[in-house]
Amino acid sequence: MCPACAAEYADPLDRRFHAQPDACFDCGPHITWREAVNGDACGNSSATPAVGTTREASDAIIERCVELLASGGIVAIKGLGGFHLACDASNEQAVAELRRRKRRSNKPLAVMVRDLADVERLCHVNDVERGLLSGSIRPIVLLRRHAVCENGGSPDALALAPSVAHDLPELGAMLPYTPLQHLLLAAAASHGMHALVMTSGNLSEEPIETDDDLAWEHLVAAGIADALLGNDRAILSRYDDSVVRVVDGDVMPVRRARGYAPQPLSLPALDGTTPCVLACGPQQKATIALTRTDSDGHTTCFVSQHIGDVENGATFDAWSAARSRLENLFDLAPAALACDMHPSYLSSQWAREQAREHDLPLIEVQHHHAHIASVMAEAIAAGQLTTDARVLGIAFDGTGAGTDGTIWGGEFLVAGLGGFERAAHLRTWALPGGAASVRDARRNAFALLSELGLLEHPGAARLLDSLDEQTRSVTATMIERGINSPRTSSMGRLFDAAAAILGICDKATYEGEPAIELEAAAWRALDNEIAHFPDDNAGYFASGPSWLDGPYVLDQKALFEALLGGIEAGAPADRLALDFHVAVARSSARIASDICVPEGIDTVALSGGVFMNRLLLQLLTRELKSAGPTVLVPHTVPINDGCIAYGQAAVARARLAQIASQ
Repeated sequence: MCPACAAEYADPLDRRFHAQPDACFDCGPHITWREAVNGDACGNSSATPAVGTTREASDAIIERCVELLASGGIVAIKGLGGFHLACDASNEQAVAELRRRKRRSNKPLAVMVRDLADVERLCHVNDVERGLLSGSIRPIVLLRRHAVCENGGSPDALALAPSVAHDLPELGAMLPYTPLQHLLLAAAASHGMHALVMTSGNLSEEPIETDDDLAWEHLVAAGIADALLGNDRAILSRYDDSVVRVVDGDVMPVRRARGYAPQPLSLPALDGTTPCVLACGPQQKATIALTRTDSDGHTTCFVSQHIGDVENGATFDAWSAARSRLENLFDLAPAALACDMHPSYLSSQWAREQAREHDLPLIEVQHHHAHIASVMAEAIAAGQLTTDARVLGIAFDGTGAGTDGTIWGGEFLVAGLGGFERAAHLRTWALPGGAASVRDARRNAFALLSELGLLEHPGAARLLDSLDEQTRSVTATMIERGINSPRTSSMGRLFDAAAAILGICDKATYEGEPAIELEAAAWRALDNEIAHFPDDNAGYFASGPSWLDGPYVLDQKALFEALLGGIEAGAPADRLALDFHVAVARSSARIASDICVPEGIDTVALSGGVFMNRLLLQLLTRELKSAGPTVLVPHTVPINDGCIAYGQAAVARARLAQIASQ
């Protein structure tokens, strides 16, 4: 809501005073309610004007909604791109009930507060973050929370229910961006509520609700919400709230959706012409990308909003709807397809079927190459790299199909846009039960220590005691016989294992939870013990164990021997978590140098969901820069899998150009 709209909305003499719904061509919704007609985005869902309630009736409805929230109720509230589920963020009973109904036991929840002053009562806010919070897009901004000792006794402090974000160091906060939200937060403040939980209106792992009737059926009638607050303007395109964070002064998107997508991105200019490419994206944090090359040779990439995890029929339907709308909105007909090389991803299966049926070129892109290509494409478009540049890409994440049939995720790739070589990777280990070891990090840790020969180490006693004898026996048999135990080189799973060994987090109730809790523990040590990044003499891993075991395989044994030794010595788990981060960063930087120097490479690109870990990203960036290379991270697309479709499009265009030139 822009300042002009806010002034009109607050003026009792203005005809738009408290008008519901209200829109402005400068700050109001566009993609979420615009309907493309013959490629021209001129029609919209307001072709039949919305008929609002009277101001008195509208204010009475909002007052009733706030009364319900103040009494601990949960309300489904219609926004620009979908419904939110809202409750009083200071009411622990209400937050716990929302978690129970939504089936979201531990994943942190975002809050909406009335103004910047209230944000600053909750979190540290710098100038860049302040601009993001109060700008026209109004994303969720991940902010460093105040420690309890900093403002817990202050009369100005805002208290949140403990389970909003548990003990994590960051909180997702946003300001109102619709007229209704402005009224709602103002009315809530009059009832003593200064923060509302605003989370997506859906069951976990399902698409956000957009239709009023379906929202009533799936949210209210199903017992998730106690009431529904809506309006008669249809939502034609599903959009979650965007999420961003600021790292070392630079804005990094976490989830690119409302307000950002599908703003056009640039792709590198290539010799010759390349067709319109449809990049189908990954399975998790899915997006879709379409390319368009203009007559002057400039290539634009339209990346869709965040769609979610495409793992079932409902989410695949949402993916299909987003794809169709993107094609119609920009009047583009794909002449080539790109997809992840994983055999089972629903979007990749669709791409293969379409390529066969319509005789279209299909480029299957390795997951981690797409990660690094997304960083390269952004840098080339910005003039930081040439189109034929090679970089060392460090891709750390949870999973991605590798070219050798294993699960990759701890990768050092010498990469160009059109291809890559795997220069180094973590030593693989078995994941007994596959996804079961992702959900239960103890099984993963047991398997890792078993293969490293460290199960008998005294420091492993707590882990072993947490698993019953039958689980240990079955897991050992699965590893020994290779039964449903895919091998992985995943850095994400390595962090999960460390969290389980330290007793910080045994099971994942949401994606990446053990690793996220490990980072939180490391921040506690950093905040409480030394208040600055460790120097070369800090920590139980000060010797900096080398993982290099042969030319290409990085052995984790020394790292985990040191971790277990710290446990045996009685070191605090938080401090060992910090030392683990430092060891990974220093060892990775040393390996990068060992690869870059003989290859003549002076640029390192970082991508992958593990780098959502702010501490690891900052530590590794510092270590790399001290050795000389230029370090690239993405700033227009997320560093997690939200970048994959953009990277696939870049790789596909490069390969198609190579084919055309032959």
